[in-house]
Amino acid sequence: MFIPRSRPGFTHPSFLHPFGGVAKRVADIALATPALVLAAPLMAVVACAVKLQDGGAVFFLQPRIGLGGGTFPLIKFRTMAPDAPERLAQLLQADPAAAREWKEKQKLTNDPRITPVGRFLRRSSLDEVPQLLNIVLGHMSLVGPRPMLVDQAGEYGPAFDAYCRARPGLTGLWQVSGRSNTSFHRRSELDERYLRGWSMTGDLSLMLRTVGVLLGQVGAC
Repeated sequence: MFIPRSRPGFTHPSFLHPFGGVAKRVADIALATPALVLAAPLMAVVACAVKLQDGGAVFFLQPRIGLGGGTFPLIKFRTMAPDAPERLAQLLQADPAAAREWKEKQKLTNDPRITPVGRFLRRSSLDEVPQLLNIVLGHMSLVGPRPMLVDQAGEYGPAFDAYCRARPGLTGLWQVSGRSNTSFHRRSELDERYLRGWSMTGDLSLMLRTVGVLLGQVGAC
């Protein structure tokens, strides 16, 4: 388990107060539960497409850092080829430009690991729909910091303690501020800004902005 580092001067976000925390969690359950039910037919169609493409697993479970610095299994539709780790290692070794991009963004513009179906799912963000279950189970929130990979903790910087104060979000300030077009350092700054200025109206605004980003497919990959 990761232990949040202290950071002098960080103002506790209002959702850490009893009413704020309860209100945020109630909103998550009230919105995510019916959304999961309504999304079930679409999820069934996507699951069939992923399975029929190459016969591999439908879902991809990956440890992510969550509330309090512990880990939880983030659920996504699989968008990468079964041999994705090997493909990444070969690319980073052979392509210095790709290695620099990976170091800066922890993402690749032209990622050879992504399948044709997976590319569509990522562009439309349909690969993240199963995370509604993560929200219902209490691992995540509808709005919050982007779920962090375990090996990204050392790259996140001094905002790591702030990140650990909240449940990661299905959407958030980073997701509506360029997404994959922003650096990883910028992502940590946006997460911290969100945490400092949290409010229920702010969460609602970010959810509405997310709809616009998804319709425009801004920065998705």
